[in-house]
Amino acid sequence: MTRMASPSPRSPYAVGDLVAAVTHVPPGQRGRELPMQVSGRIVQVGSGWAGVDADQAYVWIRLASGREALALMKDVRKLRE
Repeated sequence: MTRMASPSPRSPYAVGDLVAAVTHVPPGQRGRELPMQVSGRIVQVGSGWAGVDADQAYVWIRLASGREALALMKDVRKLRE
């Protein structure tokens, strides 16, 4: 019987954290959209942080305008409140 590896630690970010980040623009949209610096509160923690595809782990951030932006966790940093 093969033992599965235990899950990696939790995400370094949680819903409600105040963060600054550079938005992630998927390759297919790079001709129409550019990455930009944003700040806001995390509203969703996506997949990837548990060790699988960790370089693609992402969060959704709600901006002051009410819109949401996608950012890779490697491009996110927490802000002091």
